Amino acid sequence: MVLVTLVGDSQARIGNRFYFVGPSTECKECKLRNVCFNLEPGSLYEVTGLRDTRHECMVHESEVRVVEVEKKPFRAAVPKKLAIDGSMITFESRRCDNMGCENRRLCCPWNVRDGDKLSVTDVMEDLDCPNGESLTMVRLI
Repeated sequence: MVLVTLVGDSQARIGNRFYFVGPSTECKECKLRNVCFNLEPGSLYEVTGLRDTRHECMVHESEVRVVEVEKKPFRAAVPKKLAIDGSMITFESRRCDNMGCENRRLCCPWNVRDGDKLSVTDVMEDLDCPNGESLTMVRLI
């Protein structure tokens, strides 16, 4: 199934990836808002196709363009026991006070809430945790 949405003209390039952060308040009255907001907030998307249709937009400085997108997996750290390719997990961010840790963005990704149900699409590598936790980097969708 092809997923169609609108993006700013400058973002409308095959292979361009973006996180959908959610609806903007300026868009409340727009007749095209259902096309723009048919994506899942916090999810990573990649532009896979371009359509010729363009529309004026109150938010973007230029026009928006109709594009085809595909939801993509993102990287995160999970306990090693949950790192099973193809499994469904309930995500819980790591409780860590080490602000300088190189893995912090993987342990506490901004785009996921505790309790979100996600699928492990790829088990990548074990991570070196300064707190001694047994963590593995995975791709989640």
